[in-house]
Amino acid sequence: MLESFFSLQAHGTTIRKELVAGLTTFLTMAYITFVNPSILSEAGMDFGAVFVATCVAAAFGTLVMGLYANYPIAMAPGMGLNAYFAYGVVLGQGHSWQLALGTVLVSGVLFVILSVLPVREWIVNSIPSSLKMAISAGIGLFLAIIALKNAGVIVAHPSTLLTLGDISAPAPILAMVGFFLIVALSYRQTTGAVVIGILLTTILGLALGVSEWKGFISLPPDPMPTFLAFDLKGVFNVGLLVVVFTFLLVDIFDTAGTLVGVAHRAGLLDRHGRLPRLKRALLADSTATVVGAALGTSPITSYIESATGTNAGGRTGLTAVVVAVLFLSCLFLAPLAQTVPAYATAPALLFVACLMTRAITEIDWDDATEYAPAVVTALAMPLTFSIADGIGLGFITYAAVKLLSGNGKKCPAAVFVIAILFIGKFVFL
Repeated sequence: MLESFFSLQAHGTTIRKELVAGLTTFLTMAYITFVNPSILSEAGMDFGAVFVATCVAAAFGTLVMGLYANYPIAMAPGMGLNAYFAYGVVLGQGHSWQLALGTVLVSGVLFVILSVLPVREWIVNSIPSSLKMAISAGIGLFLAIIALKNAGVIVAHPSTLLTLGDISAPAPILAMVGFFLIVALSYRQTTGAVVIGILLTTILGLALGVSEWKGFISLPPDPMPTFLAFDLKGVFNVGLLVVVFTFLLVDIFDTAGTLVGVAHRAGLLDRHGRLPRLKRALLADSTATVVGAALGTSPITSYIESATGTNAGGRTGLTAVVVAVLFLSCLFLAPLAQTVPAYATAPALLFVACLMTRAITEIDWDDATEYAPAVVTALAMPLTFSIADGIGLGFITYAAVKLLSGNGKKCPAAVFVIAILFIGKFVFL
């Protein structure tokens, strides 16, 4: 049944590989189950209710991605989007969290409409090859920054923005040991190298007393404080329409960038560099955003951590189904999920970053109008700490250099449209 439904053999995978890939992806993104409630609770939302909303919305979106689109890509509330929700809309602009949830719901509904129509598919498929490779490499560099930051290897600095952290501390040391182990196991072609590295690093940290065992099982918290608590009355005034547009724009390009980057490294793009069943994949995250708003969480998006699962061999939706089941089980195993510390998942992210950054070699380095925008795109993602902003700067650069160099006809119309939209976002929003 699994073979016929997911076409495992046609994708060169097995049930065992898919199970390992699903576990690997989940372990690298399980942090969202407690990070997201922590952020949104600062906006006044109930921590326990948001925890339930996070797990259920992530499971729903990931399940749709696996069963409907048949892709090994997991979904959850987007990092960055949740911060904008809490610190930008609620604490920054003074709106209630119920009204902020209303803007998420409206943006999700618009998201579904764009996904059903050919507009969004046209946008994603119109991305030039060089920008697709740059997006993959940029996500890799973005992952590297996140990994090194989570491990404590790099820290913020008021003068240089970033600097070397205290690498004599236990967490950075354990993270680097985990990374060395994953690389060595991968070189030896050990199945499940990434998940083995994560688990061994966690066990070592527990043994040394660096991290804390937080228990095994508990009953799910009450979801009612945020369930259907959104407020739509004030969403359609001018100020909040800007918030709706921001949620929509960022979610579209975060997801597009993740889909393209992860699919490229997994070899899931067709010979034209396009993603088959794209509309189904786009519907997965847009409907998940609507469900998430109803449950009580910020927009849902595809997760770049899915690349850890594809690196472990995941190639079909069975990987995503495994992740979805683990998210649901996390409702009862919240203490256990929280036991895996950031320094244990950081090595996996850093290893995948190395793999994804290789895409930069596939850019046409003989054409300045191709490689210059690609470099801007790849560098902007980690330096702005935003996949969407990196893509925006890349599109603007690509459109501008093609036009000024007399190669405007070689630039897809969608690139010009998207570049103009991003100029409007950067200038006015």
